[in-house]
Amino acid sequence: MSDTLSLLDLLPEQSVQVDASADDWRTAIRLAGEGLIRSGAATAEYSDEMIATVEQLGPYIVIAPGLALAHSRPSPAVRRTGLSWVSLRTPVRFGHQDNDPVRVVVGLAATDHSRHTAALGGLAQLLGAPGRLEELLTAPDAATVRRLIGSFEPEVQS
Repeated sequence: MSDTLSLLDLLPEQSVQVDASADDWRTAIRLAGEGLIRSGAATAEYSDEMIATVEQLGPYIVIAPGLALAHSRPSPAVRRTGLSWVSLRTPVRFGHQDNDPVRVVVGLAATDHSRHTAALGGLAQLLGAPGRLEELLTAPDAATVRRLIGSFEPEVQS
């Protein structure tokens, strides 16, 4: 078995939600958590852990203009490493001075630190490409989000 995972391996179609509605950052994180739950990557408790992380540490998860990476530490609530993707119909504020409001919340559940770091690296490569985030933001459905990610397809070493 290979130790290489692709972003598409980590992000099944049932983990992607486009044009979602959230009234606040907590709801946006819960939507990302729901994607992780649907794919079997995490349990409902992980959503609570992701929200608690922001409550304790602040909005550092808003890592770029319009983009939040919702995550928490590896825990028993994580069943396997996985990602979720939520693009929001109306951006929400997380309280970040420079990068608010958020238009996309990527959920990350990782079983250990090395998989967490590897998944982050793959996401950074994907979203660092000029125009890639905007292209993903305008995707009309989950299949298109996955197709766009697959056309880039960095591999994640675990």
